[in-house]
Amino acid sequence: MTKPRLSAEEHQQLGLRLAAIRDELLHLGTDLMNAYPKYGPEAVPARRLTAAYEAVDQARCELDNLMFREHPRQGETTFYYPQTEDRAYRR
Repeated sequence: MTKPRLSAEEHQQLGLRLAAIRDELLHLGTDLMNAYPKYGPEAVPARRLTAAYEAVDQARCELDNLMFREHPRQGETTFYYPQTEDRAYRR
C-alpha cells in the first residue's frame, strides 16, 4: 500500500510553516551570536541553531522538488519560498 502524498495546498501550508520556523531559528541564532563569544563552549548553542536552520533549508529544497514532481501544474516556487510579508514570523 502506498502512502498518501501531500496535496498542493498541504505543501503550501507546510512551506509557510517551515519558512517561519527557519526565520525564527535564524533570528534566535543571530541574537545568541551577538550576545555570546564566537568561539568556545558558549558559542555552541548559536552554532546548533545555525545547523538547525540550514537543515530546515535543505528540507524545504527537497520538498520544493517533490512538490513540483507531484503537482507540476499547481506548484509554485512561493510555496516553500514565500515572500517575507506572507510568512507567519515577523520581527
